[in-house]
Amino acid sequence: MTEDSTPQPSAPQPSVPTTNSFSVTKLMVLVGVLMAVASGYFLFADSLTLSNLAEQETALRDYRSDHPVLVYGIAFAIYVAVTGLSLPGAAVLTLAFGWYFGFMRGLVLVSFASTLGATVAFLLSRYLLRETIQAKFGDKLKSFDENLQREGAFYLFTLRLIPAVPFFVINVVMGLTPMKTQTFWWVSQVGMLAGTAVFVYAGSTFPTLAALAEEGASGIITPKLLAAFVALGLFPLVAKKVIRQIKGVRPL
Repeated sequence: MTEDSTPQPSAPQPSVPTTNSFSVTKLMVLVGVLMAVASGYFLFADSLTLSNLAEQETALRDYRSDHPVLVYGIAFAIYVAVTGLSLPGAAVLTLAFGWYFGFMRGLVLVSFASTLGATVAFLLSRYLLRETIQAKFGDKLKSFDENLQREGAFYLFTLRLIPAVPFFVINVVMGLTPMKTQTFWWVSQVGMLAGTAVFVYAGSTFPTLAALAEEGASGIITPKLLAAFVALGLFPLVAKKVIRQIKGVRPL
């Protein structure tokens, strides 16, 4: 009895999405976002005038004065969620909180909220997302480990003071290192303070919407705002110089 020599159909190969289909998907998403923005503008254009927004700003500031604990608590929770989940927008929030709360109160809020959020991301990386983070940032982990062995916590301080590495990358990669949580907390708090102060100050110099509605575009450009932008530009250069000087006097 001979075996059936009829060729068997080959198993179907899984389809691999092509670059073109991926590009079409991204284009469709972009078009959808633009359509949503355009629809929102046409629906709410009358409400988006400076005078109407200025009235809303006054209501927001009055609400903050009447319910300070609630407002600060919500703002704190939002900032912790954004930084803890590594979502985009922390820099914009920092500027907005400086504008809304003022320099000193905004600085205290953002400093502690950003540190807590960074620590949440640090702990999530260490205990829940280790394999995922290691697969995505394994190349950076080796460099981080080598620098930590050589410089200790001062390496984290350097990263916080000079924003050469994205904020969220520092948080999640440090979670894979042997660094203690309390060390990560206080070094991050101290290291981020100067940069946070510069951003919060920049936000605090923005004019109110009421002033902008009255004075027009000329109300935006003020000496304080110009000084804030100069500080934002000079801060990384000054921070690098400070780090070089500190490293120069540290014992080998």
